Amino acid sequence: MATFLYRLGRLAFRRRHFAALIWVALLTLAGVGAASAPAPGNSSFSIPGTEAQKAFDLLEQRFPGMSADGATARVVFKAPGGQKMTDAGNKAAVEKTVKELRRGSEVVSVADPYAGHAVSKDGTIAYASVKYTVSGMELKDSSRDALEKAAGDARHSGLTVEVGGDALTTAPETGSSEVIGIAIAAVVLVITFGSLLAAGLPLLTAIIGVGIGVSTIAALSSALDLGSTTSTLASMIGLAVGIDYALFIVSRYRAELAEGREREEAAGRAVGTAGSAVVFAGLTVVIALVGLSVVDIPMLTKMGVAAAGTVVVAVLIALTLIPALLGYAGRRIKPAGEKSRLLGGGRAAKATGGREARPNMGTRWASFVVRRPVAVLLLGVLGLGAAAVPAASLQLGLPDDGSQPVSTTQRRAYDLLSEGFGPGFNGPLMVVVDAKDSHDPKGAFTRVGDEIKGLKDVVTVTPAMPNKAGDTATITVVPNSKPSSATTEDLVHAIRGKGAGITAATDAKVLVTGATAMNIDVSQRLNDALLPYLALVVGLAFLLLIVVFRSVLVPLKAALGFLLSVLAALGAVVAVFQWGWLSGLMNVEETGPVMSMMPIFMVGVVFGLAMDYEVFLVTRMREAYVHGENPAQAVVTGFRYSARVVTAAAVIMIAVFSGFIGSSEAMIKMIGFGLAIAVFFDAFIVRMAIVPAVLALLGRRAWWLPKWLDRVLPDVDVEGEGLRAGAGSDTEKELVHA
Repeated sequence: MATFLYRLGRLAFRRRHFAALIWVALLTLAGVGAASAPAPGNSSFSIPGTEAQKAFDLLEQRFPGMSADGATARVVFKAPGGQKMTDAGNKAAVEKTVKELRRGSEVVSVADPYAGHAVSKDGTIAYASVKYTVSGMELKDSSRDALEKAAGDARHSGLTVEVGGDALTTAPETGSSEVIGIAIAAVVLVITFGSLLAAGLPLLTAIIGVGIGVSTIAALSSALDLGSTTSTLASMIGLAVGIDYALFIVSRYRAELAEGREREEAAGRAVGTAGSAVVFAGLTVVIALVGLSVVDIPMLTKMGVAAAGTVVVAVLIALTLIPALLGYAGRRIKPAGEKSRLLGGGRAAKATGGREARPNMGTRWASFVVRRPVAVLLLGVLGLGAAAVPAASLQLGLPDDGSQPVSTTQRRAYDLLSEGFGPGFNGPLMVVVDAKDSHDPKGAFTRVGDEIKGLKDVVTVTPAMPNKAGDTATITVVPNSKPSSATTEDLVHAIRGKGAGITAATDAKVLVTGATAMNIDVSQRLNDALLPYLALVVGLAFLLLIVVFRSVLVPLKAALGFLLSVLAALGAVVAVFQWGWLSGLMNVEETGPVMSMMPIFMVGVVFGLAMDYEVFLVTRMREAYVHGENPAQAVVTGFRYSARVVTAAAVIMIAVFSGFIGSSEAMIKMIGFGLAIAVFFDAFIVRMAIVPAVLALLGRRAWWLPKWLDRVLPDVDVEGEGLRAGAGSDTEKELVHA
């Protein structure tokens, strides 16, 4: 592989105009496609195979036009102090609002509060329910605008009016802090390279890669039903890895220049060596992201595949566009003076009269770890273990309006409904009774209602509402507890448990659905998929790393270190978003359960990113070991040449992810924080401390590989041994004659 990438790097350097033209053309093509495509909407949301989804599908068949899974909104009214909603003036204002709400093109029905008995017992609070033809993820902006306008008009009458429900679901806003993250990345690059031009290359190529990826997603959004969150994740991951991959190529290029090589040769060797690490690091990220498809949640699968595509673009840009831009930069990209001093040669050595320069920070740190491996290992493991302690209290769930900031109308509507009708009113359950095979459908409907009334935590059970055929009915159940509580989840399981006995007695099937039941089913699906997903991703990456490092223990150590990082990061997420530690600093207004998809998402993304640093750092150690250094010295050499760059890459990735903490969307905020803290733990504790300590303790055993396995594995030559053996010279001759 090193030889092939070496050729590719030199070719891109020599044919820089052609390489740059290709990427400009791709960016233009993607941009034109995005501009000409229909405006990206919110993708549809479905969870195939869950009971809640089966019930929705059944309702679509038995209740045509009902739009059971369509968006809902509740416009909540509260009378001024001393007044009631039944007063003539207040009633007239509400009826006018209901009439205005019915004009929407996507509106199925609007329930009048007075006709539907939707007024609280004390008469101070009422609500109008609005039903739409499509889900909240697919609702047009014009429908949301009309809803908010109707609420605004009602406020002019003196009523307190708030709007809740999934009809207000909108695309998340990342805020200005995302730009701050990019600015921090730029500062780190300038400090690392000591040059504005060298620092600008990774930023430029990363932005081009993200531009191509996000524009392609926008162009295909309508055809493939890709939502706005898909492009948010793709930009988050693509920007982080794009900067990092380019950073490693440029750093290796400057190191090769410091050894006295010509610029074209240096570009070829940089792509042949660091580029090999980029390819395998990118593969681990792609495996982790594409592996999200095993969860069988279409939205999550699309997000993972789209982000993986952006990572592939980042890898290809690092291998081709970076050497082309290095060709354009010419002598304005300076050699790594620090490296030339460490090698005791080149300009720096001559300037100091051949004296050896003071070892850099990476060398001094690695030397310390090699001398005190047990102490460093214990300190690192205990530190991460302490950070992971809160993870034992992890509570999973999906956010509802009760988790929104108190400044939002959704949260205020939630609180008003809780005040007037009880907390469970915000998450009613819909029970669907399929009595098509029953000999007595009406009797089955009655029995289901009676059975549910006898359960704990039930406040209201409405009479069964059958369809025209009389073979299917819906029953609304209002719990006593709020939607996200464990008590409500227990009630859903209790109703489903009763369903088995009802089916045996009446041949009628009982299904529980609604937003609350759907959230419970999604959480269960994610929990069930976590271990298979972890086994798939870690297993495939383990095999890949065996090929890269030609070792069994090094990949095993990498996987165990990753698990430590993820557990510690989950502990930090629990402490901030569930317990409320530092919540003010993170602008977390409401604490609550951690989102159900957070563990599996963190496992996927963090594993890929963790393996980035493992590959970049340990391949340099492997390279030194293969070229004759003893194991301890190889660890020090790896840190000498890679620690500064890996540190810069980690700081950049942390800065980029931290930028998403400013998002208005709880999911994006939590993902940004979780990924940022996970990268911190993995890069600075696992890879910079635990990894060298373990390698120092293992010695030569770290690079042990059974002979039979050595014969079976392909030789990918990540260390660039083929280049040192003369393959590079032969290639150079071929290119000259080409």
